[in-house]
Amino acid sequence: MTLDPVHIEGIARLAGQLGRGVGDTDHQGLAETVWAEFLDPLYADGDPVLEPLGEQRRRVIGLEDAALAESPFDTQHGLDSGTINPTTFKNGLVLDVAQAAMSAVPSDLDLHRARTVVVSAHTNDTTIDLGGEWVAYDEGYTRQRVVQVPRVDRYAQTVVHALALYLAESHHAQLQADVVEDLLILDGPIYPTGLLKWADRHPELATLLRDHERPRSVIQNYVELVETFVDRDVPLVGFVKNSASNAVTRAVRSETNAPWANDAALFAQVLARRDDDGDRRTDALTCTNWFQSRLGTDRPLSTQGGGLGLETQLDREAYEVTFFVVYDPRLDVTYRIEAPYAVTRDEETREALTRHILGEIAAERGPPLAVAKADELARIDREGKETLRQTIERQFDSERQRQYNDQRWGVDLDVGGL
Repeated sequence: MTLDPVHIEGIARLAGQLGRGVGDTDHQGLAETVWAEFLDPLYADGDPVLEPLGEQRRRVIGLEDAALAESPFDTQHGLDSGTINPTTFKNGLVLDVAQAAMSAVPSDLDLHRARTVVVSAHTNDTTIDLGGEWVAYDEGYTRQRVVQVPRVDRYAQTVVHALALYLAESHHAQLQADVVEDLLILDGPIYPTGLLKWADRHPELATLLRDHERPRSVIQNYVELVETFVDRDVPLVGFVKNSASNAVTRAVRSETNAPWANDAALFAQVLARRDDDGDRRTDALTCTNWFQSRLGTDRPLSTQGGGLGLETQLDREAYEVTFFVVYDPRLDVTYRIEAPYAVTRDEETREALTRHILGEIAAERGPPLAVAKADELARIDREGKETLRQTIERQFDSERQRQYNDQRWGVDLDVGGL
């Protein structure tokens, strides 16, 4: 049954009542206040948790000028990992399958063929050992591994998903690091935020992160990846397309009324340009300066965090997350671009990365080409997911545990929070 016009009108009236108390104009003024007064630096519990690198400022560049500007990087590589999403079987196993791939601009077909595949599994049967070593196949182009995740009473789907996704991505990055000569862009943050946020989600996940080697070893992979690229003097960045972080707005809320649902909404209002009639101008990209962050999931690997007991080779500050935000008015979206402080402490490198990212967004009307290609290579489409699940059912001689929503919606449900 669909909504009748009378229902739609009634709902619209209710929404109108909310809208009269929540005005964008008031929020715009508050966003300007936050930008001008709270971010240089931003404090939480008396400590500076967000600081500008260099001068705090907003920048604007015309779309055509940005798109036609020559990139400072002759070649670029992108990296992404995709999964089939967690699947529960009637024999008690919960598993996910992830594959990671690296792209190159200009294209490198041999590199594009290479894959890292991880099958992560959870079982409550203590007699089963599902662990295995890395195995090569497809003439050596692909490496695969089965890993058994730590047993948990809850969140089995969350655990198998995160460990498959991030182990595949980090291992593939390490395998292919030597082919990257100028720039590597991860599709997503530079550290596995899906694991780092466990500390705040539930005591069982926090204990898992603290006491078990498997999740910490995956985070260690990313730390070593940073060290590898710093040693080779090649920039490593992360392009976050859909940031759900609210760490900045939470910190601001302790000082003033922060009405935004997340940081993306705050920075969109900070960066949006409007004409005299209040309409959004769409002729240019805008961006912030780079910031050094010790907020939220950035904190554990910062100088204010505990470091999770990981082994490190560089000074602690080198691993801290730095980022800047780009606003594209054509789509009314923001992107968060991250890099370790070891990369962005150099002003010329920051400027080169900024110019390259702005040029790519302007030309591609979205993520950089290297990121888009990596996403296409790593993505497992719906047909591929269904084929894999059916194949695994035959191997297990056990059917998936289905729910009514599988029949009702016929789509994969998001595990959330990753």
